[in-house]
Amino acid sequence: GRVKFLMGSDPTGKVARTYGVYSEESGVAFRGRFIIDPDGVIQAYEVVNLSMGRNVNELIRQIKALQYIREHPDEVTPAQWEPGKPTIKPSIKISGKVGDQIPKGSYSYW
Repeated sequence: GRVKFLMGSDPTGKVARTYGVYSEESGVAFRGRFIIDPDGVIQAYEVVNLSMGRNVNELIRQIKALQYIREHPDEVTPAQWEPGKPTIKPSIKISGKVGDQIPKGSYSYW
């Protein structure tokens, strides 16, 4: 299905300058995307050069992960997390042993 999200237009470059993605030298904005939570706080951002494509699936994965951790503030999502995959409960006790929290085979890298 389609994902609904707000997009903005910045014909003067004011917003791009504010977020630091405007190149004064070339007069254009780099490809930047910012995930801003309902409280107006930037939770994630990515800036790439004008010639590089972006991964929409990764953007959607990040949005889902941010929504999940907003609803479950006592958990964190590992790299490549997707809904239904195991999460981690942070603790000083797991320092250096994060892998023990993730069942083997849950992720391609583990």
